[in-house]
Amino acid sequence: MDGMAQDRLQNGDEARFNPGFFDRENTVAGPNFNRWLVPTAALAIHLCIGMAYGFSVFWLPMANLVTAADPVACADIGILQAMTTTSCNWAVSHVTYTFGIFIAMLGISAAVWGAWLEHAGPRKAGAIAAVCWGGGMILGGVGVMTHQLWLLYLGCGVLGGIGQGLGYITPVSTLIKWFPDRRGMATGFAIMGYGGGAMVGAPLAVWLMGYFSVDGGKGVASTLMVMGVIYFFVMMAGALGFRVPPNGWKPTGWEPPQGKQANAMITHGHVHLSKAWKTHQFWMIWSVLFLNVTAGIAVISMASPMLQDVFGGALVGIKDSAVALTAAQKTAVVAAAAGLVGLISLFNSVGRLFWASLSDKLGRKNTYLVFFVLGIAMYCLLPTWGHLGMAGMFVISICVILSMYGGGFATVPAYLADIFGTQMVGAIHGRLLTAWTAAGLVGPVVIALIREVQLAAGIEPALVYDRTLYIMAGLLVVGLICNSLIKPVDHSLHMTDAELERERRLQRDNGVSSHAQTAARGAFGITGVLAWMAVGIPFLIGLYIALAKAAALF
Repeated sequence: MDGMAQDRLQNGDEARFNPGFFDRENTVAGPNFNRWLVPTAALAIHLCIGMAYGFSVFWLPMANLVTAADPVACADIGILQAMTTTSCNWAVSHVTYTFGIFIAMLGISAAVWGAWLEHAGPRKAGAIAAVCWGGGMILGGVGVMTHQLWLLYLGCGVLGGIGQGLGYITPVSTLIKWFPDRRGMATGFAIMGYGGGAMVGAPLAVWLMGYFSVDGGKGVASTLMVMGVIYFFVMMAGALGFRVPPNGWKPTGWEPPQGKQANAMITHGHVHLSKAWKTHQFWMIWSVLFLNVTAGIAVISMASPMLQDVFGGALVGIKDSAVALTAAQKTAVVAAAAGLVGLISLFNSVGRLFWASLSDKLGRKNTYLVFFVLGIAMYCLLPTWGHLGMAGMFVISICVILSMYGGGFATVPAYLADIFGTQMVGAIHGRLLTAWTAAGLVGPVVIALIREVQLAAGIEPALVYDRTLYIMAGLLVVGLICNSLIKPVDHSLHMTDAELERERRLQRDNGVSSHAQTAARGAFGITGVLAWMAVGIPFLIGLYIALAKAAALF
């Protein structure tokens, strides 16, 4: 009888529970497994759902599907009429609501099903995420094909958003348990994939739309459905690749720091979800993430037009702002601004791994301290670079800001594990992601209103962004204060031994497994090489395309 069977018999569960293929108990790693395979499974899922950042390539084609639309009859079409019309084109604002819907559903689904995920395990959660995200894109493609906006919202928005939420948090708890010695780096690898998903997916979507539009159509519907199928299979492969460590497993030669070497911000206890989200520590970290994301969204949402408005012809070597640009020069300015979008994707992605890995050395609280202090400086300097005409410094500052925007996402799961323990960190992270939902819904609206008010007041377009950027710096000051108020959780909130035993029993992982010392000691081998090539090659292709676009800036 193997070690896991003995563990089940000791818990009295063998006679009552027959685990299925997707159940957590059937994903416990054996002796030949290598923990460095887990990040590849996480990357496979996150590179797919990260296409959320690349959905903007669909908006304009979606808004021009009906070639015979009557411009008079379709003028000022409302959202309710747009939901079912087949004779009028959708407005760009109508289709962009899809992004808001799936970001909202991401936070809601992660919060609602986070605790279930801890018990169900990453294989089952990842498989459901694959069905929802891939199936949602297919259903959204049907909505585009039949020109039913409500079906696009239901497919890509609601169903896809559920896949986003489950897919986003699925690897977190698993990776943190596999890498107790490098929590930040482990989550950085996975969440780097989310930042890089658009680098891979957006060029693929553009190519597919071109391929499917050769017969005169727009190719949007076919592209969504084909990408949905691709993403389903890739995410399913990632889900099947997950393994969880047996309870009590530790990396070879690693022991938790004790005494003076221990970080006071890292707890050795575990806080239950039901208590964690009621603590002031949770809400301070929630505020930290919300403010960091809101400020980052300010740059993401206005980076390209801001660069064009502030520098204009200077981007193509014309120093005199009074000189009217030719059509070719305007095209070159737009291309240069598009290069900034490519750089944003690059730094948003790579910054996740860089800052999260650095947080293993600096500590999570100190890393966020760097985010806010450096971010305040960068936001305050952006208007100065614009007034001085220093486009290079302007771009560098934006890239630093976006690296910290991504780094904030990647560092926060490890921050939660430090404060609340690892037992329920996935569920707690799911609740925390409502901060992203709030920032994604509130941030762009506030930023757009500030811009419109200033334009209505007669402020020059090149100066409109100054006040907005200073306001973002002010938000980071608040974030700095919230971060400084985060302290370790009181020991009275930790789960008792009985509570921890019950929680582990729900995972079919009660007590220290008898094979914990022998599990996952396998070699990296050819399997590891192939797994990393499978996720690394698409990422590197996307990286090359992003750098090629960014070359227009220089």
